[in-house]
Amino acid sequence: MNRKYRKTLIAGNWKMNKTPSQTKEFMTQLKAIMPKGRWCDIALCVPAVCIPAAVRAMRETRVGIGAENCNANPSGAYTGEIAADMLVDAGCKYVIIGHSERRAMGETDADVNAKVLAALNEGLIPIVCCGETLEQRDADVTAEHIAMQIKLALQGVSEEKIRKVVIAYEPIWAIGTGRTATPEQAEEVCEHIRTVVRKLYSSKHARAITILYGGSMNEKNAYDLLAQPDIDGGLIGGASLVPEKFVQIIEAANQPVM
Repeated sequence: MNRKYRKTLIAGNWKMNKTPSQTKEFMTQLKAIMPKGRWCDIALCVPAVCIPAAVRAMRETRVGIGAENCNANPSGAYTGEIAADMLVDAGCKYVIIGHSERRAMGETDADVNAKVLAALNEGLIPIVCCGETLEQRDADVTAEHIAMQIKLALQGVSEEKIRKVVIAYEPIWAIGTGRTATPEQAEEVCEHIRTVVRKLYSSKHARAITILYGGSMNEKNAYDLLAQPDIDGGLIGGASLVPEKFVQIIEAANQPVM
């Protein structure tokens, strides 16, 4: 982490877990044990039906609520979809875009780019995901694949709006598998992402952009991962469903930085 130039963010991704009533219970438990330090930003991206309960419960806290997806269109005949302005009106601050699980359902790089532009247009902070498969890592094409995903995702994003973007590196081979990239492996890719942003925009923008690690970060490995200079936080899956574990990761993000 480097707090001199950029924000630290710990963001939970609940995926398809918890009901609205369970959300209220979780938030009550979380508020009771929330760390007092203000060094890092905190977000919880929850299922769409849980957003109102989450927003109500955390209204007077520093926890921002986010969604797990949005549609690129402002409105129309898209049954079951949710537009970015709907999320804003519901109280969302963040939205996850391009998660590997969404990509596995058929979401393309073009879809990701369109959603990023739609989110930024409505004032949402997009958490844009990128990551490689085990086959791609073994073939030594991680750098090329990540660079392509970032370049395609950020097409049309202005220098003014890139400051609002968060990028999450999530090695697909480490999501929900219990496997985690070593701190050194994660740092190598996050540093590469910053290099890609620098080439697309500028050194100033690259220094300022927040890059998260999202491959099975948990309360046990968070401290070492967050000690890396180019890892500015985490996109937390399973551990974000347990208040005590999530708080331990927040506390790891509040570690002293040299």
